[in-house]
Amino acid sequence: MKWITRERPKIDRIACPWLIKRFIDPEAEIIYVPFPEVISVAEKIHAVPFDIPGVEYTHYKGQCTFDYFLQKHALSDPALDRIAAIVRGADTDHHEFAPQAAGLEAIFSGLVYNIKDDQELLNVGVVIYDGLYSWATHLYHLKHTQAGPAEQMLLELFNKYVHKNGKQKTPDWVKELKALIQDQIDTNLSLTLKDLSKDLDINPSYVSREFARHFDNLSYGDYIRKLRIERAIELLKSSAYSLTEIAYLTGFSDQSHFTRIFKQQTGKTPSGYKKNLFKSKNDTSDPLNL
Repeated sequence: MKWITRERPKIDRIACPWLIKRFIDPEAEIIYVPFPEVISVAEKIHAVPFDIPGVEYTHYKGQCTFDYFLQKHALSDPALDRIAAIVRGADTDHHEFAPQAAGLEAIFSGLVYNIKDDQELLNVGVVIYDGLYSWATHLYHLKHTQAGPAEQMLLELFNKYVHKNGKQKTPDWVKELKALIQDQIDTNLSLTLKDLSKDLDINPSYVSREFARHFDNLSYGDYIRKLRIERAIELLKSSAYSLTEIAYLTGFSDQSHFTRIFKQQTGKTPSGYKKNLFKSKNDTSDPLNL
């Protein structure tokens, strides 16, 4: 079967031919012509037009032609769904749809700049999408580094400046950096936004952006800290644990950081809060102080 679209393909108009050749019509012939000629040439040579307005195979409600191919041909494959999100993000300039979208757009922009022959461009693009499909099938869950780029950069700065020995006065910005790093560590002990997003199969950038709307108008880190402080208050009320033990049980790496966050959340230090609890109990049990 012949498939036809407008010339100078970039993202969707290479992704769709790749999908056609790999999953729909292995013997497909892909034809690129100037935009005004697509319909007339399609009728003349009995080809199926795609990725232009007014035809069946096109964009619908913010989705790409690639999405429509998947729906039309009932291609149920998690790897193809992952690629669809990347293609959609790259082709519509909504890079928040998938972390890889910006990279895909950059790669094909460079290829279009370098390669002037559309069929040669398609051949190179098919190789790229083959690689992307292998990643989306077997490797999507792997991390290039243990920590993300931001965390890695913070840790490098931490090791460079904060761990230096000496009697020099620590600059204020280093103290703030240390606090930021500690926050990163404390809010990513075992429950990370990236891991949660992977379980939900939703782009972590999108979850991060939308998180506050649904969780008390708080960021993910602030929300986790809020839950930990609430748990700490429960332990202060119902247990005989020391403050150090409560700090450990609620996920803080040391008592000083626990005290700082607790005071930010409640306006009191943990010890002050505990004293008020005992004072309130005593006042309740002996209202006349007899």
